[in-house]
Amino acid sequence: MGEKMMYDTIFARSFSRYDQKKLGYGAFLGCLLLALSFCTVFKPYLGPLPVLNMRLSMDAGLKMLSIVDSAGSLKLKANDTSSSMRIIVSAEKMKPICNTEERTEFCEMNGDIRIDGKSSTVFLAAGSLVENSTWMIRPYARKGDEEAEKRVKKWSVKLSEVDGYALPQCQQNHKVAAIIFSLGGYAGNNFHDYTDIVIPLYLTSRQFDGEVKFLITNKNSWWINKFRNVLQKLSRYELIDIDEEENVHCFTSVIIGLKRYPKELSIDPSKSPYSMKDFRQFLTSVYSLKQETAIKMRDDDNGERKPRLLILSRKTSRAFTNVNDIARMATTLGYKVVVAEANSNVARVAEIVNSCDVMMGVHGAGLTNMVFLPDNAILIQVVPLGGFAWLARTDFEEPSKDMNLRYLKYEIKTQESTLIQQYPAEHEVLANPYAIQEQGWYVFKSVYLQKQNVNLDVNRFRPTLARALELLHQ
Repeated sequence: MGEKMMYDTIFARSFSRYDQKKLGYGAFLGCLLLALSFCTVFKPYLGPLPVLNMRLSMDAGLKMLSIVDSAGSLKLKANDTSSSMRIIVSAEKMKPICNTEERTEFCEMNGDIRIDGKSSTVFLAAGSLVENSTWMIRPYARKGDEEAEKRVKKWSVKLSEVDGYALPQCQQNHKVAAIIFSLGGYAGNNFHDYTDIVIPLYLTSRQFDGEVKFLITNKNSWWINKFRNVLQKLSRYELIDIDEEENVHCFTSVIIGLKRYPKELSIDPSKSPYSMKDFRQFLTSVYSLKQETAIKMRDDDNGERKPRLLILSRKTSRAFTNVNDIARMATTLGYKVVVAEANSNVARVAEIVNSCDVMMGVHGAGLTNMVFLPDNAILIQVVPLGGFAWLARTDFEEPSKDMNLRYLKYEIKTQESTLIQQYPAEHEVLANPYAIQEQGWYVFKSVYLQKQNVNLDVNRFRPTLARALELLHQ
């Protein structure tokens, strides 16, 4: 301490305050020049420092951090203490991208992904510079339908720090991608089976060419048995009932939720590498269907070749009450008539539908089996009483165009509805169906979908079948 005081005293005596200040500025400038010279000499040997660009991916309120390593050199490491495997994830790949669209929501992510079925949570491990984020998702492709969403388990997608958040330990590692989707919602209704699940699953999983595992939430064993052939064609692996899994499953690529387009029973080829033509060819392969194109009639057939007409029967509501009369009339026009009900034996239904050139039925889920009709076949939708025009158009008329089918519509008169046996002629159910629609979906459904059958006026319907014959000649 004494030596330091002596040094300071001598220094102060040797220079004035002004000289001390000049000396200090000179020392600072000298150090600056020295540093500048160092950088100039060694610049060729210095690599670029990794720059971390942070951006927010936002879609309808979604805020999830995406990390991009602009130098391509930053690595994030996560130790998997439950196995000998150490996962090293490039920040370039760690981009949880969640999409909210008109009819669906889904997240695609790559990296260190851990799935805990017990808590219905997907964890994506990230670096310590990333803030924790959570996104809630129902993995069923009918967003906005509150009734359907009530039956779909909600999942969390958590973007978490590797060391700062309670990440579950990996207990089972997988080498292929995973897709998590729900069999809740309206699963079991044939129309919704295809428009909400089968077509979206095809659209989401086809890119993997079978190298993907399906993780089912809201498991529905009946549905799985019904579509087992489709599931096995899209994935080479056994299904995982993720809700019942005790183990934490780890993947490097996961999609939760399914992709779909707003229109029913459709794929937009301008926004996808696939189309409904591709999907129908896929079904042809799945069920080994034989007929590619509907019969093309010739004027000189002389009755030797007869087009096959399928009449879809129903056991409950919206059933034809005079199927035999319809079949006899169709036979007189030159059709070979087949009557069948669309049940859960998809392979059998697909075979029957594919063997026919014309299919007719009352508006309902059974008409969805038009996906199995051969190209240029004809779909006839019988529209019951109740102001079904919008439903008839969106559910079957518009989708039929994308399937390369011809479409005909037959709207019944009040006298052809069995509702005339249940309500007086002046009742608004018969006189003003739109007044019933204004009372809400459930009132409309309880009357026009659940209480109504159709007694088809065969003479009035005959020109529709005749028109179908004309189209088969074209």
